[in-house]
Amino acid sequence: MIVPFFRSRDRSFTLLQGNTLELLSKFEFKFDMIFADPPYFLSNGGISVQSGEIVCVDKGEWDKGGDSAYIDSFNKAWLSLCKDKLKENGTIWISGTYHNIFSVADQLTKLGFKILNVITWAKTNPPPNISCRYFTFSSEFIIWARKSAKVPHFYNYQLMKQINGGKQMTDVWTLPAIVRWEKSCGKHPTQKPLSLLSRIIMASTREGEWILDPFTGSSTTGIAACLLNRRFLGIDSEKEYLELSKKRKLEIEDLSTYKLYRGKIKDIASSESAMSVNVACENQAGYDLPF
Repeated sequence: MIVPFFRSRDRSFTLLQGNTLELLSKFEFKFDMIFADPPYFLSNGGISVQSGEIVCVDKGEWDKGGDSAYIDSFNKAWLSLCKDKLKENGTIWISGTYHNIFSVADQLTKLGFKILNVITWAKTNPPPNISCRYFTFSSEFIIWARKSAKVPHFYNYQLMKQINGGKQMTDVWTLPAIVRWEKSCGKHPTQKPLSLLSRIIMASTREGEWILDPFTGSSTTGIAACLLNRRFLGIDSEKEYLELSKKRKLEIEDLSTYKLYRGKIKDIASSESAMSVNVACENQAGYDLPF
């Protein structure tokens, strides 16, 4: 029997502790959208600059990978499980750098997903390149794919156009990396900004729908989901980060903090007048996690 690490009072935010590959195979449930920030396999003793100081980029044992065969096998395993957990019209977003994103794209294609876009996230505040031997790393990639090549997916085109000043939104997104106020409860080493996850969720889900993050970390996906009236399940093996996720969720249960954070996220603030464009989800009474 699966016992949640944490569940909010309204059951809209649930956390599980354990190995994603093991937990996803233990229950039957279909999600409308998945966001995954899998290991980039970057923890190899490299260095970077943070707050003006040279720091090691090693994240932990979970980010240490093997050879290309190991990385391909790992990506195939978790993507297969995620495909099984998606609704037929569901979509998945996966973030990465050149270290892992080509393997992810290859496995998506082999598993029958249809790749819709490859978003380039251009960071407005990247760390400097201290070696001065190549171009500064200032972007990450996010693949957007749907489960089935033949079943149409949901894309909130009108809302994306609205928040982009009335113009079609392109696949290059200029957004900052994590900012200070997002670290009020602590910080995960690969924490994504709420501005990024909010846009992803607004683009591909309706209010009330279910979102899965199989490598949830500090649960930025879940916090963005709550700020946008979606429902969320996050999985992580590290208790430290699940505790951080819990604190972040409890923080926004304060109405003033909830409103403050929504106001700080540009896409949410600029979409307030356009929310009627967002198609309402079907009645999902009784549509709940099986644990």
